[in-house]
Amino acid sequence: MAVEIERKFLVTGDGWRAAAHAVLPMAQGYINDLGAMDSGGQKASVRVRIQGEAAFLNLKSRELGRSRQEFEYPVPVEDARALLALCVGGVIDKRRHLVRHEGHLWEVDEFLGDNAGLVVAEIELSSPDERFALPAWAGREVTDESRYYNLALASHPYARWSADERRGTG
Repeated sequence: MAVEIERKFLVTGDGWRAAAHAVLPMAQGYINDLGAMDSGGQKASVRVRIQGEAAFLNLKSRELGRSRQEFEYPVPVEDARALLALCVGGVIDKRRHLVRHEGHLWEVDEFLGDNAGLVVAEIELSSPDERFALPAWAGREVTDESRYYNLALASHPYARWSADERRGTG
């Protein structure tokens, strides 16, 4: 079984930009919505993603926190474009910047469109208690805050967040 162990942080400043060694444009959407997940009607999100010249179908178990089941399968790009047209909520556009920091690969997602202004960094780990060095540009941890999950951003984009939500108090 495939298990993803991930931590997510808000990004402060632009210090990560100079260290980025690759940038991947991404468009992704969800076949199901947050309501189906929150109601318990579905136990996994179903995502389609076009990443550069490749495309993937992804299923991820609905669990808050650091660990969840994740399955990803390549699909033809033309199929992915057709699936994006079937997605509920909005399509998430972002640029993923790959940054190495003290032996770990960080993925810094710079959101565009309705989520412009939001930048988050994720690190995948091999165990929940794996130690890692936090870069100076990594701010508050938001791993357990579902509003920062891409599935939530598709239905309630950053552009519609209240001032309290943006401060983390709403």
